[in-house]
Amino acid sequence: MSEVCTDRLEALLVHFPVRARTFHAGSLCGSIDDHSSNKNGQLHLIKEGKINVTHSSGETIEVREPSLLLYPRPIARQFVTDGIDVATSVCAEIEFDGGNANPIVSALPKIVCLPLSRIDGASETLALLFGEAFSDKCGRHALVDRLFEVVLILVLRQLMESEKIETGMLAGLSHPKLRKSLIAMHEQPSQNWSLDALADISGMSRSVFAGTFHHVVGCTPGVYLQGWRVRLAQQHLKQGKQLKTIAFEVGYGSEAALSRAFKAQCGMTPREWRNEHLGV
Repeated sequence: MSEVCTDRLEALLVHFPVRARTFHAGSLCGSIDDHSSNKNGQLHLIKEGKINVTHSSGETIEVREPSLLLYPRPIARQFVTDGIDVATSVCAEIEFDGGNANPIVSALPKIVCLPLSRIDGASETLALLFGEAFSDKCGRHALVDRLFEVVLILVLRQLMESEKIETGMLAGLSHPKLRKSLIAMHEQPSQNWSLDALADISGMSRSVFAGTFHHVVGCTPGVYLQGWRVRLAQQHLKQGKQLKTIAFEVGYGSEAALSRAFKAQCGMTPREWRNEHLGV
């Protein structure tokens, strides 16, 4: 067994890249509806001003200091200022590779709101992002897009290190012991992981590990590993790889074994999934 990486985000971002595309840099005044029919998420950076954000659920967020609003999934919402003070923001669409099947998307809450001052290590990145967004320098659009991607990584790091996510994958990656087994599964999906091996990596007994994993992550280690492998298989299918190769790379001994796990997870075989999602 090769040595397991200790970077909690490495495999997630390698297998499921995140891309940003800036669509707004300027003032907000009055009332603006955002029906978010687009399939992508959005990231709003409120540089200055006061904004109330009302959502279709009836929930309202009052932004009273420079803040970040992250919507991993589309949500209808309305931005409202007091009509006197102008708020300034820079906004980007966030494309999570794999859409809703992206494990980062499924692990994030529907809304993340953080004061910019509380995002560790982000001050210089944000200063550069705002400076470029409101400039007329060549290449600024591409640069601001990349900076949004950096900000998103910093937010993911912040959420894990703050331990404010109570359940799911990010909560598991926040846990000082469980994170080791999750990283191992992410980095080495083809490994024949037993419950004993994962418990040993986490420095826990088999029973304590199994109970803690289920309580924090929300499922058994076996179910989580199957879900991770199937998500990787979907990414490989989109890349045009052969099923035999995919089965080996994600930890199944045969195409038949992969097909059984894939159908149990998705309700269809890998070939049916590829035909439906890729129009083959």
